[in-house]
Amino acid sequence: MYPELFHLSFLHTYGVLVAIGFLLALAVSSRIAKQSGVNSEAVSNLGVYCALAGLFGAKAMMFLVDLPYYMERPGEIFTMATLQAGGVFYGGLIAGLAMAWFYMRRMRLPLAKTADIFAPGVALGHGIGRLGCFSAGCCWGVPTKLPWAATFTDPVANQLVGVPLGIPLHPTQVYEALAEFVIFAILYRRVLKPHSAGAVVSLYLVLYGAVRFAVEFFRFHEQGNLMGGPFDTSQWISLTLFCAGLYYFIRRRNAPAPARA
Repeated sequence: MYPELFHLSFLHTYGVLVAIGFLLALAVSSRIAKQSGVNSEAVSNLGVYCALAGLFGAKAMMFLVDLPYYMERPGEIFTMATLQAGGVFYGGLIAGLAMAWFYMRRMRLPLAKTADIFAPGVALGHGIGRLGCFSAGCCWGVPTKLPWAATFTDPVANQLVGVPLGIPLHPTQVYEALAEFVIFAILYRRVLKPHSAGAVVSLYLVLYGAVRFAVEFFRFHEQGNLMGGPFDTSQWISLTLFCAGLYYFIRRRNAPAPARA
């Protein structure tokens, strides 16, 4: 919709919204950490390290998902378009989780409790980032005749991410952003109440896994489904996260919740 701010080619709306989402997510997580009696400085540092790992992981997953394309065109890896691309969220999530596990063990932060602290912020930041996707045109949906369809007309968006112009499309970025904001509200309310460790992050995996699985049916996928199966890569990952979150949530729902100070 508006891939550039103030018509400045170096100031992309996507990057600005992602930065805003990260800062707000970090602020929310730091506030929850203080209220939960966890070292807020360590939580803030963890957020920065996970963000850097997430950027790397998102790019790596983008290359893996479209590996045949990049093997045929290795020069595309080092282009400005590739640098500006957001990558695949699940790659960033996996890399971020790996970094979180390593750092929390090193700093002796409680794993499940710290994950609960970050869950609402991740949902909020991701939702704002999806609005950035909508502004840039990436992660667009399949054609539709629904009255709320989004039609991209800015040639810059087509040049940056390849979104087709002049065609009404499902605003899948908005679908996911709105869902993430609802998930944030649910998780934030839950994390401030007494709960067993891991209950909030497992609920996030269940809710986001279900949302992402559903949204993928309305997204355009140039590479098609994984190995010609019924679902694409993101949907298989969504199912895995959903099942893992549901299993842990059911196991921990009857665990005694610690008393709040």
